[in-house]
Parts: sequence; structure tokens; C-alpha cells
Amino acid sequence: MKYLMMVQGTQQDYEAMRGKASESSPAWNDDEIQAMYAHMSAINDDLAETGEFIDAQGLAEPAKIRHVTLGADGKAVITDGPYSETKELMAGYWVLDCASLERVTEIADRVTRCPQPAGAPVYAVVIRPILDGAGDI
Repeated sequence: MKYLMMVQGTQQDYEAMRGKASESSPAWNDDEIQAMYAHMSAINDDLAETGEFIDAQGLAEPAKIRHVTLGADGKAVITDGPYSETKELMAGYWVLDCASLERVTEIADRVTRCPQPAGAPVYAVVIRPILDGAGDI
């Protein structure tokens, strides 16, 4: 079964990783950034070795988001981010091929243990099965 496993973050989290603290997130230093990258790289390496890894990517900060919706007049309405009404957004993801939900949950648990500065916000790791296109809705 394929799964999408997502990590979340806010615009303030991205800014904190660039050294700008906010009331919701302390500033990260270079050692903390490198520890986070090392942790995530080790997970990716292990998943590639087991054959469960399909893809993983970090995503650009929320300020770079663009939403396109259909307006009442039938024309596209384009809105650039970030959005004050939005809290956490997807910050990165993995596409995994795992034998069970329990296995992908073990991997998510490992992701939650990523090193970060004391006082940094903690977000849930979101797991969603990927439909196989055979009418699984």
C-alpha cells in the first residue's frame, strides 16, 4: 500500500529556521538546522534501503504559495500566500510503499523525533493512504 506522510509548519517556522524568532518559534542555529537535515537524511537512507522510499521533498515556505480558485464569474481568482487565516500547512512529504499502516506509523514516529530547538512547536505527522485508482473512494 502506498502512503503520503506529511510534516507541517507555519511561515513563522520557516523564518525561525532562518534565525528569526517569534513568539511561537525560537530561532534555529546552524547546528540545529544541520541536525534536522541529518535526521531526515538518515530516515530517507533507511527507507531507500528497505525499498519503501518512493519520494520525499521539503516544500517552499507558505509565503510562496499560490491558490487558484474559480470565481463566481467563471474566471480564475489567484491569491498569493501566506494567509493569515491558515495555521499549519504541509512543509514536506514522503511517498512510501509500506506493507501496513502500522509500518508507516512507525516511520512517522521516527519523524516526530527530529531534533529541534527547545520550545519549538511540535506538529503531528499526517499519514494518508494513496488510492490506487480502482474506485477506492
